[in-house]
Amino acid sequence: MRTTVGIIGAGPAGLLLARLLSNAGIESVVLESRDRPYVEQRQRAGILEQGTVDVLRAAGAGERMDREGLRHDGIELRYDRTRHRVDFPALTGGRSVMVYAQTEVCKDLIALQLKDGGPLLFEAEALAVEDPDTDRPRIRFRHEGREDTLECDYVVGCDGFWGVARKAVPAGLSRTFERTYPFAWLGILADVPPSHDELVYARHDRGFALLSMRSPSVSRLYLQVPEGTAPESWADDEIWAELERRFETDDDWLLARGPITQKSVTPMRSYVHEPMRHGRLFLAGDAAHIVPPTGAKGLNLAVGDVVTFARALTHQRQTGSAELLDSYSETCLRRVWQAERFSYDMTTLLHRAPDATPFEDRLQLARLARITSSRAAETELAEAYTGFPVD
Repeated sequence: MRTTVGIIGAGPAGLLLARLLSNAGIESVVLESRDRPYVEQRQRAGILEQGTVDVLRAAGAGERMDREGLRHDGIELRYDRTRHRVDFPALTGGRSVMVYAQTEVCKDLIALQLKDGGPLLFEAEALAVEDPDTDRPRIRFRHEGREDTLECDYVVGCDGFWGVARKAVPAGLSRTFERTYPFAWLGILADVPPSHDELVYARHDRGFALLSMRSPSVSRLYLQVPEGTAPESWADDEIWAELERRFETDDDWLLARGPITQKSVTPMRSYVHEPMRHGRLFLAGDAAHIVPPTGAKGLNLAVGDVVTFARALTHQRQTGSAELLDSYSETCLRRVWQAERFSYDMTTLLHRAPDATPFEDRLQLARLARITSSRAAETELAEAYTGFPVD
């Protein structure tokens, strides 16, 4: 097999990249190790920044998102039994975010790819990226019980942290930066309408809690729990009781309970791999960087990466200049590190460390008081939350 761009991974990054390239008249082949139902059902991110929404619309993948997604113009911060709303449009010149699950983004992009895009191979396991530093890189993969080779002009690894793409970057050229947090998120899906019409981020002495949603009838909620917690160790009634404690306020707000349909635990870590390019191999999304979910940046960073690559390759095809391709890693990393900073700030602002001292508790409360009393501080949060520009 031969193509211009070999894409490893059919998550939202790989699928969106294929769509962007197709719209630009550039051939690609997408290899995905899992089957289609798995890709369309795996629960991941649910918050789309303004820039991501705009990109999906421009790519022709925004029709169902605009019909079924939930536009949010703010979030609520809770601490010390008080509530404070951060108004995004008022602070950012009109920007907002969209609640639209990654599963739905993938469904939309898969349908478009199968309808009028290039080949999309499910259950095609990438085994290795070979000769990435030449003008003929190859992806060796296994599909339908036999090994095959995809010859490419470029390879883009959208295959996540455990994928093969990053392993093709020589160890001597790689630098990694990492932080692991001593807590995790216990997440639930519940068949109950959300108890608030926007996301609620709660800082409590017992730990962080987040109220989110997947639709007007399905709630998505999270609790800070110790690292290594097993989901089944929490009974349903215990989860609801703890959520009620952490969201408690001095007014008459109440948390609605409902049947819990899914439980999972998400570890918390920050990770960056530099560089994000080696020869004609380009890393995107979790293959190059991971953020704790507190800042809602993971999916949006991946979108920024593939937009940057598609723009750079289109520029090269139109002008003959490889300038934008050559600066891919530097361009992406500027945005990545700003997102890492924001995600770290939000995580340390709202989570209580296991060994936190009274002094550190007071600092958290002081930081929250600053955000809720200073328009400048509140604007910084709103601008970062709604999204950093794609250079």
